[in-house]
Amino acid sequence: MSGHSKWAQIKRKKASTDAKRGKVFSKLVKEIAIAARLGGGDPDGNPRLRTAMDKAKEANMPHDNIKKAIQKGTGELPGTSYEEFVYEGYGPGGVALMVEVLTDNKNRTVSELRHLMSKHGGNMGEAGCVAWMFDKKGYILVNKNTMDEETLIGIVLDAGAEDLESDPGEENYEIITLPEDFVKVRDALSNAGVKIEMAEITMIPQNSVVLDEQHATQMLKLMDLLEDHDDVQNVFSNFDIPEEVMQKVL
Repeated sequence: MSGHSKWAQIKRKKASTDAKRGKVFSKLVKEIAIAARLGGGDPDGNPRLRTAMDKAKEANMPHDNIKKAIQKGTGELPGTSYEEFVYEGYGPGGVALMVEVLTDNKNRTVSELRHLMSKHGGNMGEAGCVAWMFDKKGYILVNKNTMDEETLIGIVLDAGAEDLESDPGEENYEIITLPEDFVKVRDALSNAGVKIEMAEITMIPQNSVVLDEQHATQMLKLMDLLEDHDDVQNVFSNFDIPEEVMQKVL
């Protein structure tokens, strides 16, 4: 889990900068629109839409922007029609990559992603080449200073969480849920007054590839470029970077 946790926290720090805010808003608008298109505009009956709206609120997106994105998704307002795709491949050091995109031009997006991967030590693979290495899960981070582990375990397990992990070298507890239990566990934490550092539906790798300094530098660069692509919503990988290497490359 450590590789996933580290990238999740790096990504959270990057997304908090003002320079990234406009791009974050654009990606969230796409996600809200397609969630509303697929599951309807009522967040109470559409968990994907509710999660997207929560992320938008955390990013301080204006309410009017959220409302318009929902209306574009439901067809109440005209808007660009996006399609969802997942592309798979390999990064530096042979790590697995899954890239979720929302695009209005599949051919353009595939070409650009293939170029990015090949330029930075990776390559695009066939559909299904790495998907089997990942499990779809709810993933929640809670700072260890917030609450003692025993109390937190009681809250999340009662709400239906699968597991709570507490690695000695990490600053956060990692809470894992089934996708269908994610909202219930997150709400139980919020209702208990627990401050949540991050909460998302994600792809958790079953195993990890430990990277040396050279491959770690390449991998973080590639992840950053993929995340920065306008059509990319999420990037998942199974890399792990030892702490001593992480200190050198960040």
